[in-house]
Amino acid sequence: MKIGNPPEKPVATPATATTARNPADGTAAAPQAAEASAQVELSNTAANLLSGANSAAGEFDAAKVERISRAIGQGEFTVNAEVIADKLIANAAEVLNNGASKS
Repeated sequence: MKIGNPPEKPVATPATATTARNPADGTAAAPQAAEASAQVELSNTAANLLSGANSAAGEFDAAKVERISRAIGQGEFTVNAEVIADKLIANAAEVLNNGASKS
């Protein structure tokens, strides 16, 4: 898991039609087309998450979560601060290097 990944090149995604409410009685009015200015831009990462791409790499491991939860509950879970620090430093270096190459 990486923390603080820089945003990737945005992907333009048009907004979907919206349903307005009739102010007189609160009923739903006919759907209206979104204005051209009402667009959302998603990064490549967000687009991949929405499409389900690379889902094999990010599968949820319920058994692992259960083991960790049980260990925490029993007071047996230990945190290796050195490994966490090393990974945080490596991630920060990667983010800084990616930012420097784009400048």
